[in-house]
This record gives sequence, structure tokens and C-alpha cells, in this order.
Amino acid sequence: MVKNSSYILVGLLSVVLVLFSSCGEKKSKSGRTDTYSSGTISIASDESFSPIVDEELQVFQNRYPKAHVKPVYTDETSAINMLMKGKICLVITSRNFSEKEYKNLHDRDFRPRALILGYDGLAFIVNKANNDTCISINNIKRILAGKATKWSDVVAGSRRGDIEVVFDRNNSSAVNWVVDSLTKGQGIKNPNVFAAKKSAEVISYVEKTPGAIGIIGSNWLNDQGDSTNVTFKKNIHVMSVSKMAVATPMNSWKPYQYYLYNGNYPLIRTIYALLNDPINGLPWGFANFIANDPIGQKIIYKSALLPYSASVNVRTVQVSNQ
Repeated sequence: MVKNSSYILVGLLSVVLVLFSSCGEKKSKSGRTDTYSSGTISIASDESFSPIVDEELQVFQNRYPKAHVKPVYTDETSAINMLMKGKICLVITSRNFSEKEYKNLHDRDFRPRALILGYDGLAFIVNKANNDTCISINNIKRILAGKATKWSDVVAGSRRGDIEVVFDRNNSSAVNWVVDSLTKGQGIKNPNVFAAKKSAEVISYVEKTPGAIGIIGSNWLNDQGDSTNVTFKKNIHVMSVSKMAVATPMNSWKPYQYYLYNGNYPLIRTIYALLNDPINGLPWGFANFIANDPIGQKIIYKSALLPYSASVNVRTVQVSNQ
């Protein structure tokens, strides 16, 4: 009897071990098998943040060799639509979920999360030959509303002709932020506003067009060879923006990291990771790396943006306008 009981006990233990083993390998209801640091997934990002996302991915995947993350760079609206439809679980962009989006996901028994990654400045750039590099928020609004279509409308006596405004792409985070924050939902009514296909094309167009103003995320402008983050690309001018009615060099600010930090620059955006990841798998692991890991936050800092959770060292430097 003792011998038979032992066989029965061994048999039961074997069955239990098999059950636990099969549970460990079982896919989630969605069919996903990724974990916090392994697996293969796709994420979506507004194209304007692609330089940051590319660098974050390179470091993250070097740390976790079993993690394979494919970025889809598109416009903000398309990226969030992909998230809402369950095609991806993570979006990098410059706005939080709307109340309607939160409710929609909660009503479907999801628990969406928004992590703040850092802050950037929406930059206004002009041709190298254009020395009219101070602009007020009021004049930016007039340009977007179609009330100022020539440079003489914002700079007395200017002979530069029409103002051409170029964004990175339709429905991008830059376009949506401007419509929400500057036009208060009224839309862009200037007939001389158009969209390129990507951020790099905005810079190229401004380089070739004396009357153009490009609107772009400031992470595209940093001179990567400058560890102080106070040097922008030398083939364009970055405009100084003022909250005052009349912009002057004394009351206007460029989107330098320090002016994001102290709030002087008036066009500051928050960068978010929007998550709808029911299994807290690889999308959550990558988003958490950017938001909370010291290395992930250092990459934000090196991009001349303001990291959310990392400490910022303030240093006094000499800035030349030559």
C-alpha cells in the first residue's frame, strides 16, 4: 500500500507540474507572448519624435537583447487611432488621452495609462538670410488666423513678401497642438500654410525659402556636437518667441533647455507615452524605461529637451549669435 501510495503521489505531482508548465507558456487572450523585457511588438509615434525614439530603442534593445520593438512613425491622429483600435499598445506623442478616449477604453474594461516622458519646445524657424527672428505669440496667432499673410504685417517696412508657414505633416502633434493651444480650436485659416511629409523636409524647405516659417519640434534642431545643449543647427535661424504684445530681443526666448526649465519659453509641450497594455508586457517595459530609467531620461536630456524625472544641472555658458 505504501508503494502504491507513492506511485499515486508521484503521478499527481507530475500532473500538477505539467499544468503549471502549460500555464506558464500559455498565450494571453490577445495571443501576445511578450514580457516586460522580451518579445516582438510594434509601437507608434508621432514622426516628430523619431530621433528620440530611435535612440531610446537602440539603448533599450542593447540592454534587453530578446526585446524587438518596431516603431511606426506617423501623424499623431493616426497613431492614437491605432491605439484605440487595439492595433498597438503604445504611442509616443505630445498629448494625453482625451476624456472621451479614457471613457471609451474604460467602458471596454481596459485601464489606459499615460506616462510623462519630458518636455519640448515647439520651435519656429526661418531662413538664414532672415534676421527678423523675434516674434510675439500675438503675431503667431494672427499668422495662423490669416490676418497676417505678409512679413510687413508683422515687421514694419519688411520687403520679404509673403509668409509661408510649413508644418511637418497633416494631423501631426505640432498641428494639433497649435490648433488646440493657439487657435483655441478655431483651426488654421492662413492660405499660405501647408504640410511637408516629415520633419526633415520642414528644415530643408526653410533653408531654401527666404520667406518661410517652419514649425517643428525642437529636438530636430539641436547640434549633437554641443554637450551644453545651447547650439542649434547653423543653417537656419531659430526664432525667439515673446509673451508680450511687442517682441524684442530682451523679452523673447528661444527653446533652449534652460528656458523650458524656467518657463520663459512660451510654447512648451509635454511628451507622453500613452499605454493600453492589458498584460503589462513589452510596451510597458519600453515606456517605463524612457520615463523612469536614468539612462532613458538621460537620452531625453541629451536631445536638448527637458526630462521629466531626471535631475537637471544648470550651468552658465556664453552663447554667441554669430
